[in-house]
Amino acid sequence: MLTKKFDPLKGKILEVLNHEGKIVNEKLEPKIDDDKLLKMYKSMLLGRIADTKALQFQRQGRMLTYAPIKGQEATQVGSMAALSETDWMVPAFREMAGMLYKGASLKKLFLYWYGNEEGNNLDKSLKILPISVPIASQLNHASGIAYARKLLKKEEVVAGFVGDGGTSQGEFHEALNFSAVFDLPTIFIIQNNQWAISTPRSSQTKAETLAHKAIGYGMPGIQVDGNDPLAMYIATEEAKKRALKGDGPTLIEALTYRLGPHTTSDDPTIYREDKEVSYWEERDPLKRFKIYLENKDLWDDKKEEKQRKEYTDFVTKTFKEIEKDKFVDLEEVFNYTYAEMPKDLKDQLDDYKSYLKEVK
Repeated sequence: MLTKKFDPLKGKILEVLNHEGKIVNEKLEPKIDDDKLLKMYKSMLLGRIADTKALQFQRQGRMLTYAPIKGQEATQVGSMAALSETDWMVPAFREMAGMLYKGASLKKLFLYWYGNEEGNNLDKSLKILPISVPIASQLNHASGIAYARKLLKKEEVVAGFVGDGGTSQGEFHEALNFSAVFDLPTIFIIQNNQWAISTPRSSQTKAETLAHKAIGYGMPGIQVDGNDPLAMYIATEEAKKRALKGDGPTLIEALTYRLGPHTTSDDPTIYREDKEVSYWEERDPLKRFKIYLENKDLWDDKKEEKQRKEYTDFVTKTFKEIEKDKFVDLEEVFNYTYAEMPKDLKDQLDDYKSYLKEVK
């Protein structure tokens, strides 16, 4: 499927599970055990509920600016489910569901959006890099980690995420080129949610698809239905197989949609029509995956209701724990940028300490 001769113009978008929850290609349906399927759905559901609550907390003035993930859960969870614990995840800033699947603590993720840098201090064993807001810079980190994995002869791959707007950044091209030249075990996943804030996908490039970007760097590229977790699973699984054979990186363009605002500072009604949103709401990844699990007798409305209540209570309790914690000492702002604090920063810290003594 993923070959260097792949032409996104002639190929079809990879889809296994359509928006009605039906398998459209039985030959492609991946063999995923029931426990993993349930973990995938529950991670998507937890991500959706945490996302909904985070928006509420922010609107109530209890959380800082937040980047919603609603509608993009399948892209993240489907790809992470195809990787192992030893593989790396390099997120941008809209990958909460994937990070939850891989084991990140919801409390840590909420701490980050609460404005506490402790939220970036994830368990090192998870092999997840911190959230990265500078657009596309994280892809160079992904390529660097992949280069190290290759030098150390580790059987590990690195999945780096970026949005469609990030493909217009220089770092995107630098990372793809570097990974391709050195045949690195990197999987680049574009979450093409159709909008980079208010800039539509059509204004990003003259290329027919974002998957075409792979051609210029001599790597395979493929368009995938990003709202189909099964399609994302098999595309990532095959990309991993290629990488571990030494065949280098793969570019996956996941076609999905940002159902909410770019961030809580954004008003999407200014630049897109309601009928566009309605079209994509019918293609909600949770809805189709729920139907799929119900057809396999793994899920039902009773389980759904129970799980939603448990997750809603868990999310609310988690955030209340954060609010009860004392605020961090402002001195911490100075402490974690450099391995050794430079003189100008030390001078600023000394000035701050002097100020504190004066106001006491």
